[in-house]
Amino acid sequence: MSSPSSKAQAAREAVAGRLRETRLDAGITARELAVRCGWSESKSSRIEHAKTPPSDADIRAWCTACGVPGLADDLIAASRQADSMYVQWKRLQRTGLRQLQESGVPLYEQTQQFHVYCSNVVPGIFQTPGYATALLTSIAQFRGTPDDVNDAVAARMERSRVIREGDHRFAVLVEESVLKYRIGSLEVMAAQLGHLLSVMGLPSISLGIIPFTAPRTAWPLETFTIFDGQRVHVETLSAAIKETQPSDVALYLKAFGNLKEVAVCGSKARTLIASAIDALG
Repeated sequence: MSSPSSKAQAAREAVAGRLRETRLDAGITARELAVRCGWSESKSSRIEHAKTPPSDADIRAWCTACGVPGLADDLIAASRQADSMYVQWKRLQRTGLRQLQESGVPLYEQTQQFHVYCSNVVPGIFQTPGYATALLTSIAQFRGTPDDVNDAVAARMERSRVIREGDHRFAVLVEESVLKYRIGSLEVMAAQLGHLLSVMGLPSISLGIIPFTAPRTAWPLETFTIFDGQRVHVETLSAAIKETQPSDVALYLKAFGNLKEVAVCGSKARTLIASAIDALG
């Protein structure tokens, strides 16, 4: 399977190809197109060869110059999809962390069934303010983003209301290591683990923990969230990846199913969380 970055580039090239075909169908040269659009011929070439991603305005001007303004909306939608498939964190977080937290609210409010797998930290929807503050502070420092951690934490807490409101269901899996990793002080960790015990009792929540000793049928993966079985958000160190191709979504659903087979729930999960609390001393 091709990498997310290569698939994103392929999608950008497909948009560029459609724009080139539109120009050729109109029977005009790249130079004539540039004159009609009021930009340089080199810009037309960069767009056609997927070297420069076109803006919405560029696409509208291109389609108008080719006599097919009605094609613009479809091409803009395709361009936006290609642009969002693989986005580096430094681009998403260039103005700080708050805006990224807020941008996810509509998707969270619209989604009914969540499948969440976390191998490194407590899922964002279950984080306490103290844990989120410690985590987002380390992220901001590592990536050198503007310091808006307090606002970002408030936005994350606001987004997390979905676990208690509306018709949402959450199937969540975490590795036991998540319970052990120290994010923040001992007090922060104790409060966070106690909060996990609390949210487990919500009727919308199904929380499974994969023990260290579980016989693995699936290796630990990168953190991912599946929204209504239609799209997947994957978090890597350098980028946020969105998968919408049905075969890719199905792959993540299969992985989630394999991980669920070795997870413990209910009283056994509570025992693991309680043990992690006891280990804090």
